[in-house]
Parts: sequence; C-alpha cells; structure tokens
Amino acid sequence: MTARVVFDSKLGKYVGSVNGKVIVRTNNKEWAEKKVSELSGTKVDFESTAKAAAARDEKFGINTRFSFVEKLVNMVAAGVQPSAVITGEGGLGKTYTVNKTLERNGFKDISDLGEFQVGAIVNTRKCFTSVKGYSTPKGLYRTLFENNKSIIVFDDCDSILKDPVALNLLKSALDSYGKRIISWNADMRDEDLPRSFEFTDRVIFISNLSQDSIDQAIRSRSMMIDLSMTPIQKIERMEAIAKSDEFLPEYDANIKADALNLIRELKDVAKEISLRTLISVTKIRASNPKDYKDLAEYMLTS
Repeated sequence: MTARVVFDSKLGKYVGSVNGKVIVRTNNKEWAEKKVSELSGTKVDFESTAKAAAARDEKFGINTRFSFVEKLVNMVAAGVQPSAVITGEGGLGKTYTVNKTLERNGFKDISDLGEFQVGAIVNTRKCFTSVKGYSTPKGLYRTLFENNKSIIVFDDCDSILKDPVALNLLKSALDSYGKRIISWNADMRDEDLPRSFEFTDRVIFISNLSQDSIDQAIRSRSMMIDLSMTPIQKIERMEAIAKSDEFLPEYDANIKADALNLIRELKDVAKEISLRTLISVTKIRASNPKDYKDLAEYMLTS
C-alpha cells in the first residue's frame, strides 16, 4: 500500500492519497496526515513524504526527466505504449518536447489543416493532432472518432481529466485488454457519429495538473512523468534550453546568458519563472544593453 501527503502549490493545499487515490485536500497538514494514516493503517507524515520526493528529484534531475519524456513519447510513437501523461507547471517546454519528439519520429502535425494544400495526400498513421482548451464529453467522443488513425495530443485540456463522463470514455480508449470499444449511448440527434467504435490509436496528455489530481484509472492505464520543479530546477531547465540553437536564434548567446543570470539572481522574488520570462528578459537585455536590469527586475517582480 502506498500512502503519502504532499503540498500542491497550485491549489495551496495539502493533498493526501492512498494507493494513488486522493482522499483529502485541506489547508491543515495535521488533518491530512491523520486521514491518510487512518485509511492506510500506517503512520504517514508530510515531512517524510517530502524527503522521499526530494531524494527522488535529486536522483532524477529535471533535465533527466525531460529525457524520459522523449523516451516515453518514442514508445508511444512506435506503438509500444498506447498512452502517456506528462504533468507539471506550464511554460517550461512540455509541449515543445512532445511535439519535437513526435516530429523526429516522422510524424506530421495536422492540427491546422489550413497549412495543407487542397487534395494533398496525408498518411494519417504518421500524423498527430493537438487538442487544446475546453472540451465537453461529447466533443471528446467526436475527437477520438475523427482522429482514430492519428496520435492525439491533449494539451492543457484538463476539463476532460475532471469530467466523470469524459473519464469513462478515456478509460475505454486506454484499456489494455482486448478491443478498445468506445460507446456513446446518450442522445445523438442530427449527429454523424456512430453509437460505438473501436479505438485503435494512441493518446498523449500534457497537463498542468499535479499527478495526484489525475484520476487513478487514467494513471493505471498510462505511463506518467511528472515535471514539477523547484525554482532552482526551473533555472536549470531554462539554462539547458537557452543553449539550444533553436531557442531565440536571432539573439547572441551572451545576451541570453545575461538574461538567465538576472533571472537566477531574482528567482526568490520573481512572480513567475518560465520560458516566457526568459524570452521577455532577453528582449529587454537586447533592446537596452546598458541599463536593462532595472526594467527587467520591475517586469519580473511587479
């Protein structure tokens, strides 16, 4: 039995879970510890959980975990694994890493069909489509049906991970045993959708939710990687990205290094640390080479 209490910085609450199922969310640490201990039959405290998480993060640094994302997406692209869930705060390259890895595997992004010429022949088996934003359960059913021959990337589409009806559809789509039959038995007036169909392709979820917020049934059917980061780990990740020739190639490496150094100095007071932050400070540094620090600090901390 696995039991733990963690602090969810996005919710501002202590979250207690037993065997992956969240049983309590509260502002009271002691209450969370008490409920988890009662249900698990073992004493559980926040500090020991935090120490275990810190030890894991020390062993598997943030850049190592991003390399794991690439390996996991490779498995999905090869058809070895039907689904993957990538969680963690936004703005530090989850979407970029997933999309670039799919492209390196020979997959084409068909999210915007306007980019293709009319009559163009597209091998959907070597394509992926990104779905972003809000979706109803019925919208999810249509998405799964219409993209049944492509990899579907649900990017920051957290509504489907919270809705009970949508979750039941996803359970069928991600089932590991036998045929994956998805059914919609509600009203289908004026719809061109079948009542049921066999889902044969693969799904990748990119979410800003914490791992503990993801439904246990989805977690058990998928491989998961959590990219939650401390401020220091965010800087470490940004440093790795800044060295890439693909990141802001129009700016000199020294300019990007100056921007990153300033963010590192102000990491404890900055309102946000992300790639968007680095891009903004880099632009300020390039436009104001002699007196960029005051403006950059104001933008970072206001």
